[in-house]
Amino acid sequence: MTSSTETFDRVTMFGADWCRDCRRSKALFERLGTEFEYVDVEAVADGADRAKAISGRTNIPVIVFPDGAHLVEPSDAELEEALAAR
Repeated sequence: MTSSTETFDRVTMFGADWCRDCRRSKALFERLGTEFEYVDVEAVADGADRAKAISGRTNIPVIVFPDGAHLVEPSDAELEEALAAR
């Protein structure tokens, strides 16, 4: 469950271009044809703060689902499972 009051109407990933886990998760979304919003925590002024408010951590990627659940640094298997469950 998210600790912020922000809501999301689509899968949203907070990440950075230099982050290997972010690139991997992004590639999985693209391979599966998943529509998602990407928030670059370095390019978007409040991106990092929003990600931390959701996860309580500074690790990325933070992936948020419309139902309010989130994952931090998920493996491909964890992310695929979460997507399939929704």
